[in-house]
Amino acid sequence: MAELMLFRRDASGRDVELPGSTVALEVELQRRVEAGMEQMLGIRFLASEYPTGPWHRGRIDSLGLDENGSPVVIEYKKGSDSGVLSQAVSYLSWLDSAHYEFDALVRRVLGPEAAESIDWRCPRMVCIAASFSPHDRVAVQRLPERIDLVRYRVFEGGLLSLLLVDSSPRSPSAAPSRRDRERDAVVDSAPAAPVLVGPGLVPECLRDLYAELDDALTAWGEVEVAPLRHYIAYRRLVNVASVIFRPKHEAILVYLRLDPDTVALEEGFTRDMRGIGHLGTGNLEVRLASAAGLEKAAPLIRRAFEAA
Repeated sequence: MAELMLFRRDASGRDVELPGSTVALEVELQRRVEAGMEQMLGIRFLASEYPTGPWHRGRIDSLGLDENGSPVVIEYKKGSDSGVLSQAVSYLSWLDSAHYEFDALVRRVLGPEAAESIDWRCPRMVCIAASFSPHDRVAVQRLPERIDLVRYRVFEGGLLSLLLVDSSPRSPSAAPSRRDRERDAVVDSAPAAPVLVGPGLVPECLRDLYAELDDALTAWGEVEVAPLRHYIAYRRLVNVASVIFRPKHEAILVYLRLDPDTVALEEGFTRDMRGIGHLGTGNLEVRLASAAGLEKAAPLIRRAFEAA
C-alpha cells in the first residue's frame, strides 16, 4: 500500500521522519475534513450526519457536490473497516433513489445555479480511513460504482495528509437522467459551441496533439482520466487539469490548478481565468496549438501535478 512519509530537518541538519498516527476519535477527522473539504477534496460541503430514512436506516457522515457537479457521499473510519465497501454501495443506492431530495439540499445550501449543474451520471463515494485491506483494493476495481479509497495520517504540528490509494475506473454512464437529456437538448439547440469531449470525439485535426497532451498529463503517477459532459478532467483527489477542444481554432485549452500570480502570463498562450466563467476547472488557461506549445507548457503541467 502507498505510504506518505514526512521529514523534518533537526538542529544538526539531518532529516528525521515524522511519525504518523490516527485520530483519537473518528469525529475529529470528520470535522476537520468538513471544514476544509473544498480545499482538500475539491468538494463543496452540503450536510453532516445526513439521515437516509426508514428503509436504508443509515446516517451519511458527509454529503457534498464535487467540482465536476457529481454528488458525493463521504464516509470516515478511524482505523480500517471490512464493511466499508458494502456501506459505500448502500449509500450510493440511497443517493440514486433520492435525486429530488439531493437537488433540494443543493438548492438550499449552494443555490439554484449549483443545483442546475448537478451531473447524475457518475455519483461518487469517498472512503477516508487509516488503512484498506488488499481485498478492498481489489473489490473497488470490480464494482460498477465510483468509489475512491483515501488513506489519512495525522502528524505533529497539526499536519494532516490525505492519499488516494485506489479508485474505481468507472466512466460516466452512457444513459443520462431525463433532466440531463433535457439540459443537453437545450445545449444542442443553442448556437454551435466549440466544445467536443469524450473518447472517440476528439476532433480529427487535434488527435495527434491530444495524444501527446494525454501522455504529458498521465505521466505523473496515478492520474484518473474522466471524460465529462463538457470537458475531460485529469484528477487525483481533485481536478489537476481540464481539457477542452476548440476545433475551429485548431487548439486545445488546458485549465490547470495553478495560481496565475505565480506564472509569467503570455498573451495568446496563458491567461488568468479568475473571475471569468469557463467550462472546466482551474484558474490558469493554457492554449495549445502545436507540439512546440505543448513542450513550452510542460513546466506548468509539472508544477500543477507536483502541487496536487
